[in-house]
Amino acid sequence: MHDSEPETFVIQSMPEKFADMLKEIAISSTPKDIATDDVENDDYYSRAFSQTTRMVTNKGCLDVSGTNIDVIQIIQKG
Repeated sequence: MHDSEPETFVIQSMPEKFADMLKEIAISSTPKDIATDDVENDDYYSRAFSQTTRMVTNKGCLDVSGTNIDVIQIIQKG
């Protein structure tokens, strides 16, 4: 390892990574566990169009405070 690299690595979930990124631009957010928010219970995409993918993975949610946005849901499609 090089001297500039840390010796320990912190394993973070996707919501924790996004919360850290938002903290860098002065937006306070709190990561939530997967499947603990009501927004995660609905379909992510419309099934009426053939171009939309059916494989969607829920990565979790963030509670955002101090903005007009209440919740950010992180999803992965493909």
